[in-house]
Amino acid sequence: MTTIRKHKIFLVDDHPLVREWLTNLIHHQSDLEICGTADSAPKALQDIQAIRPDIAIIDISLNNTSGLELIKDVRVSCPNVRMLVLSMHEESVYAERALRAGARGYIMKRESTKKVIGAIRTVLEGKLHASDKIAAALAEKQVTSAKRPSSSPLELLSDRELEVFELLGRGYSSKQIAEALHISVKTVQAFSARIKDKLQLNGFTELLREAICWEESKRRGGAT
Repeated sequence: MTTIRKHKIFLVDDHPLVREWLTNLIHHQSDLEICGTADSAPKALQDIQAIRPDIAIIDISLNNTSGLELIKDVRVSCPNVRMLVLSMHEESVYAERALRAGARGYIMKRESTKKVIGAIRTVLEGKLHASDKIAAALAEKQVTSAKRPSSSPLELLSDRELEVFELLGRGYSSKQIAEALHISVKTVQAFSARIKDKLQLNGFTELLREAICWEESKRRGGAT
């Protein structure tokens, strides 16, 4: 009998229910298997470096950190490990950032199980997976030098600025953000000032209100 080689998949998500769902889904595939899971970026990076899976499926929001930073770290330390982002967060804000960071695909958690498996196999084949909307936007950038208008003001933020904005929306203080991101409080304050300027907000109170509203919108699945 011929033994089918199973591709090793590592899951990174801070929700146990999502990890369980993905594990059950993948175990029903004859050519795929789960080789490990993690709920935080530090553990994920350590285990991925040790296991060297074929693909890592990574969420954008992890415990006290960003999946974008994990993607960048894996890209440097394990360049042969392909990465697919599976997230509830709106692709218009995060997909291009994830691809720039080193992911080979982005798919929303609201998609069907068939599409999720299809995205995994597409990335394993060495191809790029993105929705038609994102693929069109990326193609447009390749063929025109004209600046594309931002569909969201948040596109003006750097990855780190967006991370600070997210944590503000979750109710973190500047000190807590500094500890979570391993930077100084002054650096957090500098990021906050730049975010405020880019979003044309009047003061920290307005910044905080916008961050909270956006975080609540994300939870409802309506962030844009």
